[in-house]
Amino acid sequence: MSKLSLILLSAGESNRFKFGVKKQWLRVANQPLWLQVLNRFRSSNRFEKIILTAHKDEVELFRNFTDSEIVVGGETRQESIKNGLAKVDTEYVVISDIARCFIPDDMLDRLIESRYMGDVVVPYLPVSDTVVVGDRTVDRDSVKLIQTPQVSKTEILKEFIQNSNQQFTDESSLFVANGYSRFFVIGDKQAEKLTYIEDIKGSSCFKDGYSEGITIGSGFDVHQLQIDGDRTLKLGGIEIDTPLSFQAHSDGDVLIHSLIDAILGGASLGDIGDMFPDNNHEYKDIDSMELLNRVYTLIHRVGVQIEHIDITVMAQTPRLKDYKLRIRENLAEALLLNMGQVNIKATTTEKLGAIGRKEGVAVLTTVTMKNIDWRVLQNEN
Repeated sequence: MSKLSLILLSAGESNRFKFGVKKQWLRVANQPLWLQVLNRFRSSNRFEKIILTAHKDEVELFRNFTDSEIVVGGETRQESIKNGLAKVDTEYVVISDIARCFIPDDMLDRLIESRYMGDVVVPYLPVSDTVVVGDRTVDRDSVKLIQTPQVSKTEILKEFIQNSNQQFTDESSLFVANGYSRFFVIGDKQAEKLTYIEDIKGSSCFKDGYSEGITIGSGFDVHQLQIDGDRTLKLGGIEIDTPLSFQAHSDGDVLIHSLIDAILGGASLGDIGDMFPDNNHEYKDIDSMELLNRVYTLIHRVGVQIEHIDITVMAQTPRLKDYKLRIRENLAEALLLNMGQVNIKATTTEKLGAIGRKEGVAVLTTVTMKNIDWRVLQNEN
């Protein structure tokens, strides 16, 4: 193994991609794209250490999928590199972007084998078309299209990143601006950057194809009943006509809480307590439908969608016969599903246990989910 570390940049907002799913979360061969790229680098056995940068809001999400070291990325590429470099102690560091989602092995070998040839080693593509800058035609042989990954001397790069306020689009420009040497090796068209939706077409990143990746998530929650004139009882976002209410940090909508847990389970994103801890004052008395809306936005951003919901409410009281349809309608509307994708059942416990003694309500939820199909983007472009 070479004395190399890898910083893999995945903290971008994906603004130019203009799709509901962030490009690093597109599912390929039933994995998020960032994870597929990470695993490809890990399996190459070329690095002593791999550091993954993630958006500050996604660090914990990433940790649900990998045991690799993860650091919080910055607002800019250079800030993310700076945060990653704090974890690097090898002589050389390779920096790559998730958007360069397919790096051929021979290209990576060329870079690593040439690391002694310059202070920074850079892959490039030559230009075969005529090149005009303004009104001037320039020698196309002098034009190079710069790619990543790039191999840098760690200590020099650390010094630049710490002391430079000027922003550069790649490490090599920073080296050259400070009088250090840059060595070029031939890159590869397969390593072209995934920036816009249309870049999916023909991209080697997606050669393994789309997989539905059907998952099933389950959720269970129970809340104690109380009589409190200042609170109302809601199930599925619908107010129930009863003098009872739930003892809870939020509004206590036990049905929504069970549903959120099932959705998070199906998406492998932990549980409701991780995402909305009950010791956070932000969630005090919050409308649980707001929490559901946040979870819905989240799962779409990370590339999965709901296919079917099946909910069983266990309650001796209140009686829910007149509310089940309204709850179905409310959930279907909130989650952009049709009525046939949401099912609500209600049962008693035949007066057995705490539920039978009318001390509380319990809800069991099963959610079927699948990966969002990025092939529709190919068809549209």
